[in-house]
Amino acid sequence: MRMAGENRRFQLTARQRIFVKGDRGGVNDIVYQHEVIVPDRGLPFKLFLFEGGGGKYIREKHWHRSIEIFAVRQGQLDFFLNEKKYVLAAGDFVLVNSNEVHAIHAPLPNETIVLQIPLGVFADYYTEEQFIWFSHSGKEDDRQVFSLLETMFVAYGEKQTGYELKMLSCFYQLEYLLVTRYRKLEVGEEILKNNKQLKRLGRITGYLKEHYTEDLSLEKLAGIFGYSPAYLSRMFQKYAKINYKEYLSSVRLEHAVRDLEETDLAIGEIALNHGFPNSKAFSNLFRKRYGMLPNQYRKTVTSEKERFSSYYLPHKGSRLFLM
Repeated sequence: MRMAGENRRFQLTARQRIFVKGDRGGVNDIVYQHEVIVPDRGLPFKLFLFEGGGGKYIREKHWHRSIEIFAVRQGQLDFFLNEKKYVLAAGDFVLVNSNEVHAIHAPLPNETIVLQIPLGVFADYYTEEQFIWFSHSGKEDDRQVFSLLETMFVAYGEKQTGYELKMLSCFYQLEYLLVTRYRKLEVGEEILKNNKQLKRLGRITGYLKEHYTEDLSLEKLAGIFGYSPAYLSRMFQKYAKINYKEYLSSVRLEHAVRDLEETDLAIGEIALNHGFPNSKAFSNLFRKRYGMLPNQYRKTVTSEKERFSSYYLPHKGSRLFLM
């Protein structure tokens, strides 16, 4: 755990978000979204601090090919995995399989390590179906897994001589534990079917993310991939646990937020650039999701960047934040 008064430096990406929502829609708390730790090239994983560490954060349902481990060092968060809720406190972690739908609610401040492992790292240990699945149930090795993640995290933060070797050593010990203690040798047909469908859906959402600015109705997207609109709608609902319209809106909002943070473009121009029919539709959806209007959000971002500017120091073209 980090001791009181301890200063530690973490590399930040240029992009930051501040999500603020008071009890009456006012500005109360500041939540920075960012990748904190960016490993050096050559490491077979990504290790960083969870972007919702400030609290009052929601990440909607999503999935990806990488294996992920979320390990809570301080505070707590609510993790939703396959419609089941896990309350993670300090010392707890959860393992997310490839193409496993999950969501995260962090109403309270927390410090959570995230380890992302490309699926291909485990290629030598796939089942006959070219598949790998890890158990979520508690193991007697859980404490060792958490200890290895903690050691990797601290090693990168301190960057002492040979820290890359130390991180790799811990990573390979962790990989060994996952393969020998957590891997399921027999996987049910339902899991295999869901994974196959999410792979298929992933190709569709990949296209959607590239063409989200267009007038991309469910009917049009279904036609591109040779499905009926009703079938594609059921795919989103059944396997992604989200409806098509909500998913498309989330993608558009994510890109629009970036423009609010990083450009001086007018609200109406941002709306049209990212697929919204007009500024009113964009503003209404933005307020529903974030509890404030886009122009309020932009003012908050600007004022808070100025307020905290003294905490940032130049470092190899990026920024440092003193924790």
